[in-house]
Amino acid sequence: MKPLLSKTTRPFLIYVLVVLLISVPVYYFVVDTIWKNELDEHNRIIADKTAYALNQLKLSGDTLLKSIVLWNSIQPGTNIQSISSSGTIKDSVYTIEKQKSYSEKPNIDRFRCLSTIIYINNKQYLFTVETNIEESKETIAIIAITTIFFFIIIVAGLLVLNRKLSITIWRPFRNTLDKLKTFNLNHQTKIDFDKTDTSEFEELSHSLRELIAHNISVYKTQKEFTENASHELQTPLAILKSKLDILLQNKDLTERQYHIAEEMNKALIRSSRINKNLLLLAKIDNSQFDSSENLKFDMLLQQSIETLEEHFEQKNISVSTTAVPDLSLNGNGSLTEILINNLLLNAIRHTLPNGSITLTLTKSSFEVTNSGLKELDKDLLFKRFSSASADNSGSGLGLAIIKEICRFQKWSVRYRFENGHHIFSVYF
Repeated sequence: MKPLLSKTTRPFLIYVLVVLLISVPVYYFVVDTIWKNELDEHNRIIADKTAYALNQLKLSGDTLLKSIVLWNSIQPGTNIQSISSSGTIKDSVYTIEKQKSYSEKPNIDRFRCLSTIIYINNKQYLFTVETNIEESKETIAIIAITTIFFFIIIVAGLLVLNRKLSITIWRPFRNTLDKLKTFNLNHQTKIDFDKTDTSEFEELSHSLRELIAHNISVYKTQKEFTENASHELQTPLAILKSKLDILLQNKDLTERQYHIAEEMNKALIRSSRINKNLLLLAKIDNSQFDSSENLKFDMLLQQSIETLEEHFEQKNISVSTTAVPDLSLNGNGSLTEILINNLLLNAIRHTLPNGSITLTLTKSSFEVTNSGLKELDKDLLFKRFSSASADNSGSGLGLAIIKEICRFQKWSVRYRFENGHHIFSVYF
């Protein structure tokens, strides 16, 4: 994962690098062209000044010829030649490379040349001038070094700016993220986001405020409905249970009527259990339990085993227990007892007759292992009213309650299937 600014800075740096690399040859051709134009103008001025100066001397023919020979000898890079007046020669501008005449070592230089006609004493002369051009390799090297230098400055500046912008400009966004990370819907408290002068961040904060307020309202309404519905159903369910018990004790019932009443009683018992479990979940969500009790987990485990002894005997299930003695934990005793009972009942429900259940209690975890045929659906395992197996005799809330109790007490629960055994692990 990379920060947003890093993702935008990297393409920008690559773009700048490509542009700067392309600029090196462009700089060279532009500078070289400018130099050539300036040298052409310089050579033209030299030709004009030379013709003007010789004409001002008003030398005779022989003296002029001697002066031209002397000029050609002492003036490097220029040459004056006499030509016939009948010939017509156009001006020529060109570039040549040649060895320096005064250097013994190999040293090739570029020269910008001009060949043009000048008039001295009304006679035509071919005037040639050569002016040295800066070497191209040196030019490219200097331009490349300069470009690299400025590129390093740009990169260093962008990295510094990137870090500073990440700290200053993105501070409201990071504060918003930190507050969202600590937000808990169960607490039903709104978040006060910091004010900012950045319109995008302010719009984000406004949208989050509305979203959180709506979610809190919906959550509160659903939780109140669940709690009220569960609470209000207790009385009519208790009345129906009492009436059915009286009806089942009537000796005048036929066998068919008795079976119908018995099925109604089973359904009523399951409805009552679901109602109590929903009420329990609502209380856990509302944090109505004290989680600071000092409880003896090994004692609660032993009590649950003794309470469910009859269920083990009905399916002829063997139980083996390995427990650390005097294990003290912080939590809620009632919720922990419900957690242990639900884990054991779930193991009994998914263990075939004559199977086995192994209970392992350590200082850091509690594991319930029971024999089984196939793995349970992990996606549906801890969801409310979802069926992770073909067994529908439960209320559909047992494992969901286990998960909520673990969340409330800051524990964790996991499930895995290994070597034909279901394994539920609670980590403290």
